[in-house]
Amino acid sequence: MNLESDVLKVCISKEEIEKIVSRIAKEINDNYKDKNPLFICLLKGAVPFMTDLLKEINVKCSIEYLKVSSYDGIRSTGVLRIDTKIPDVKGKDVIIVDDIIDTGKTLFELKKLIQDKGANTVSIAILLDKPSGRKYDIYADYIGTLVPNEFVVGYGLDYNEYYRNLPYIGVLKEEIYKK
Repeated sequence: MNLESDVLKVCISKEEIEKIVSRIAKEINDNYKDKNPLFICLLKGAVPFMTDLLKEINVKCSIEYLKVSSYDGIRSTGVLRIDTKIPDVKGKDVIIVDDIIDTGKTLFELKKLIQDKGANTVSIAILLDKPSGRKYDIYADYIGTLVPNEFVVGYGLDYNEYYRNLPYIGVLKEEIYKK
């Protein structure tokens, strides 16, 4: 199966992603220069973004991973599932790293949960923002770029676990996910 033949168009090139990651890293470095943030990467989609972001972070930090989901295929299930233990966040400055905000359910509930567990601050860094899909009052502190209301894959984003390895963000052909 040729992954690229399933992509209708490229929305964000590899080079554009690199510039976005550098910009966000600079903002975080400036804002956390006197702090030791805890980065929490949401598995699996945010792994490429988190990996590249951390390469440009120059403040003392620690990292954790959470496996969370609220999607089945291309639709939100409406239920947040957390498959790993929430790390100790009490008194820490937490930065949640995710690939995309769509409905906002995952990040809305997760941010509240981390705040309730005693985090000093909770910020959100995302690669993509899809405001047209928003159903919850949640916004990221660090936003890569806006994307239209299309089903995007690549650079960690998937459809049924495929396409995460594309080096760019592309729109998946409708016939692929409407089978």
